[in-house]
Amino acid sequence: MTKTAQPFARLVKDAIRAAPYSGITKIKPMKKLLFNHSLCLIAFACSALASCSPAPQAPPKEVQIKADDKMKFDVTAFEAKPGQKISITLTNIGNTPKFSMGHNCVVLDRNVNVQNFLDAASTNAAHDYVPPDAKGVLAHTKLLGPGESDTITFNAPFIPGDYPFFCSFPGHYSQGTKGVMTVK
Repeated sequence: MTKTAQPFARLVKDAIRAAPYSGITKIKPMKKLLFNHSLCLIAFACSALASCSPAPQAPPKEVQIKADDKMKFDVTAFEAKPGQKISITLTNIGNTPKFSMGHNCVVLDRNVNVQNFLDAASTNAAHDYVPPDAKGVLAHTKLLGPGESDTITFNAPFIPGDYPFFCSFPGHYSQGTKGVMTVK
């Protein structure tokens, strides 16, 4: 007997045991009735559990993004399924030193105001321009210098919509180092 069916079987046994004390004199028809109803209830519960099981997982999504000295990402959009595992690898292919042209990749929740985030990030050089107390950061890479790479892995949100990703190094967002992950 499955674990799902055990509580129903106990219910039937308890009802049968209580029948003589409840004034019911026809035990055999009662047993048959309870048994038939419990089978229906078990079948219904099993079908309900099967329909509540999670949807099959989409295969992991791997996204390779290159950032350069022109303050551009070579990937500005990609799609993901709700809950899909995402790996983003950012590579800085530029030549300018990190202190003046570092790149990172920050992925935000769709409800976060990007400009407010960037304002707070601009004063957080010690934290790779990602405020440690920032709300709504889904994932972020470290700040990269020339030739460096970093990979972040996270699950796409379950709520469909557009989720921004960008470089939070001061001035880079406004020059085009940004993109959108669309969850659908």
